[in-house]
Amino acid sequence: MEAFDLVVIGAGAGGLVTASGAARLGAKVALIEQERLGGECLWTGCVPSKALIRSAKIKHLMEHAGSYGFRDQPIPVDFARVMQHMRDVIMTIQPHDDPDRFRKMGVEVIQGRAAFAGHDRLEVNGRILKSRRFCIAVGADPFIPPIEGLDRVPYMTYLNFFDQSRQPEHLLVVGGGPVGCEMGQTFHRLGSRVTIIEALDRILDKDDRETANRLHEILVKEGLRIELNVRAEKVERQGDRIRLRCARDGQSFPVEADAMLVAAGKRPRVEGLGLAEAGVESDSKGIKVDRCMRTTNPRIFACGDVTGGFPFTHMAEYQAGLVVTNALVPLLRRKANYAVVPWCTFTDPELAQVGLTEQQAQSQFGEGGYRVWRFPVADNDRHIIEGQTQGTVKLLTRPNGRIIGCSILSAGAGDLIHEFALALKKKGTVADISRMIHVYPTRAQANKRASDQFFAEKFFGGWIPKVLSWWLKRVRPREDGA
Repeated sequence: MEAFDLVVIGAGAGGLVTASGAARLGAKVALIEQERLGGECLWTGCVPSKALIRSAKIKHLMEHAGSYGFRDQPIPVDFARVMQHMRDVIMTIQPHDDPDRFRKMGVEVIQGRAAFAGHDRLEVNGRILKSRRFCIAVGADPFIPPIEGLDRVPYMTYLNFFDQSRQPEHLLVVGGGPVGCEMGQTFHRLGSRVTIIEALDRILDKDDRETANRLHEILVKEGLRIELNVRAEKVERQGDRIRLRCARDGQSFPVEADAMLVAAGKRPRVEGLGLAEAGVESDSKGIKVDRCMRTTNPRIFACGDVTGGFPFTHMAEYQAGLVVTNALVPLLRRKANYAVVPWCTFTDPELAQVGLTEQQAQSQFGEGGYRVWRFPVADNDRHIIEGQTQGTVKLLTRPNGRIIGCSILSAGAGDLIHEFALALKKKGTVADISRMIHVYPTRAQANKRASDQFFAEKFFGGWIPKVLSWWLKRVRPREDGA
C-alpha cells in the first residue's frame, strides 16, 4: 500500500492548482485523472469557446469594416479552418497542464478511474493508495433536461460541441445561460441561423435583469431568435433534421434545426467515487463541504464544480488554494468567503457582474436603502474610438456611497469589473473610484464616470451650488473697476 500526504482526484482547474500548490510545499502528492489533464476549461469549456468567439468577432468586424473607414464585405467561412484554429489554441495552452510538467514538480500522475475503498484509502487501477488527506475535484457533467425523445436524437452538450466538423445551417440551443448565449451569438456570426429556447422569462437569470434584458435586445437585433417562457416538450428526428415541440401559454409550436445544443446547466459528478464508503455526504447539489472545503470526512476535501455553487474556473482555483492550506498547513484554517465573486458572459458586448444585482439590493435594503448610478459607454471616448458603444456601467451603492454591486454591459466588461470587485472586497465607496486617476483614453474611465454620478448629484444638485453662487457674486470684481 502506497502512502501520500495528499491524493487529488481530478485534473481540471481545481485539481491542478491543488496538486501543484501541495507539491511546492514539499508534500508527496498523487494526481489521478481518468481522461486528460486540463479538464473542462481547457478541452470543452473556456479555452475552445473563447477561441471561437474571437474568430467570429473578427469576421463580424470585417463585415462591418465600413464603420472604420473601409468597405463592408462578406467573409466566407472555412469552418474546418476555424475549428482547427480553435484546436491550435488549445494545444498552445495545453503544455501548462501537461503531465510531465507536474511530474517535474514531484507529483505522481496516475491515469485511471478512482474510487474510495474506505475512509483513508483509494483504489485506482488495482492499486490502493493511502493518504493523510484527499481532495475531490472531478467537476460536473452537463445537466440533461427531461425532454421526451431526447435520448433518440443526436444532440450536443459542451462535452462534444467543439468536435463538430460541419457547420450547422440552423443551430437550436436549449438554454439561455452563458453557454447558450455565447455559442448562439458565435455561430450566428459564423453564418448559422440560431434559435435559443429558454424556460424562464429572461436570459442569464443570475445577472442583473436590466442589463441582461439589454443584452437580449442586442442579440435579437443582431439576428438571433430567442424564445422565452418556453417548455421543451418533445423532440424527434425527421430525416437529417431535428424537430422540437415547444409550448408557451398553452400554445404549441415547433422549431426545426439540423443541430441541437443542450446548454441547460451542470450536474455535479458524484457517482462512482465510493463516497458512501468514505463517509462523504452528497446530494443533488454536489458534495457537502464546510467553509474550509472539508467534507463530512475530515480527511477528505473537495473543490470546484463537484461542490455545486459557482461553476467558474476562477472559483475552482480559489477553492483549491483553500484546500492546499487547510489540508497541509498545521493550525491554519482559511475559510471561503463568497461575498465578492465576479463573473462574466463573453458575448459581444460582454456582461459582467459582481456583488448584488438591483433585484437583490431591493430585496435586502428596500426602496430607499440603495441607489443606482448609470453611465452609458456610448459617452466614453475609448468606446467611441473603437466603435463599441453598446452598453452601460450600472453601479449600486448604499445612500452613503458604499458600493454594493455592479453590472457592466460593455466591450471588455470582464476586465472592467475587477475594479469594482476590489472596491467591494475592501468595503470601498464611490469616492475610492472617482478620486483615482484613470488613464485617458481607456474604457476604464467609464467606471470613474459612473462613480462621479454620486458626487454630481451631491454637489451640483443640492444646496452647495446655490451657496457658492451667492458667495461668488459677493467676491466677484465689479465691472466699473471699483
